[in-house]
Amino acid sequence: MISRNVLRWGWRQALTIRVAASAFVRRRRGGPSVFYGGARAGEVGGTLVKVQRLQSYFPEDRLRFNIVYGLSNAPYLAPAALDILRKRGIPLVINQNGVFYPGWYPTGWQNMNRTMAHGYHRADHVFWQSEFCRRAADKYLGPRSGPGEILNNAIDLTRFKPSVRSASDTPQVLMSGKFDAERFYRLESAIAGIAAAHRQGIKCNLRVAGKMTPGCRAGFDRHVAKAGIGNHVSFTGPYTQAEAPQIYADADIYLTTAHMDPCPNAVIEALASGLPVIHTSTGGPPELVGPDAGVQLETAEDFSDVSTPRATDIASALETALSERLNMSRAARYRAEDRFDITKWIKRHRDVFERLTGE
Repeated sequence: MISRNVLRWGWRQALTIRVAASAFVRRRRGGPSVFYGGARAGEVGGTLVKVQRLQSYFPEDRLRFNIVYGLSNAPYLAPAALDILRKRGIPLVINQNGVFYPGWYPTGWQNMNRTMAHGYHRADHVFWQSEFCRRAADKYLGPRSGPGEILNNAIDLTRFKPSVRSASDTPQVLMSGKFDAERFYRLESAIAGIAAAHRQGIKCNLRVAGKMTPGCRAGFDRHVAKAGIGNHVSFTGPYTQAEAPQIYADADIYLTTAHMDPCPNAVIEALASGLPVIHTSTGGPPELVGPDAGVQLETAEDFSDVSTPRATDIASALETALSERLNMSRAARYRAEDRFDITKWIKRHRDVFERLTGE
């Protein structure tokens, strides 16, 4: 079987050849023409979804491009390709999300950061997805000299919007994402929190949506059974972006126990859907949610190990969110309209693209 590293190396070489070949093709004129540096578009996954959203406004041209948009989670352009772009005077914009650090990526995090740093420090403009993303980049990629700004992720607010659920229904707590061995702690802490809530007489159900590896699913089922809350926890499986609005519409509260999540789309989608968000105090979520649209769980900002909230704190947060649900729901939607409207996000991209290309 060909290893992932070999495939990644081959893809980088192919992209270098493509960038070199583009020198023999006349550039497109009449506005920004974007090449996404080898990143793919798709329905599932933060990077894939982001490229898909951008392509609906800035269709990709892989040969006649006049600007390159790179994503930190898809650092496929090798230094040789970056050198060619610079010599040709083609601007590079980087969307900087998280970095690799020991607590999350214990083996090889230094090499991965070195790869990411190539484009980061050569970029003509950087969009950091959160202030946390900028701090993490300073720490692991090195301080950057050059223009950039904080630009949170954004979504279509006409698709993600509050729904009306019956007050008599048992409150549904939603947790979503990709779950594997490295992320199992999120499920473990959420199950413990829901169990603690039930011991305190707080009625609620936990619904988990997203991808889950077989090993993770087995552990999930064991923990649910051990906690004795099998009637109050369910796993609904993977979903696409087309299905996402309904996933949030069927919930009352969103819960994330992720450690130092840079700028999670799911939190923004939950806010736009009018869901109070219970989140950890690390990473980007505190910036996204603010003081009025959810409840913060105190955890340690630690790049060497994962910090999870106490089960009793999750239970207390659920009680607060349920009692303040109406006010928090309004604050969540207002915050989404103010900060995460995709039309504003696209306009900012267009302004930067046109400034850099002169078109």
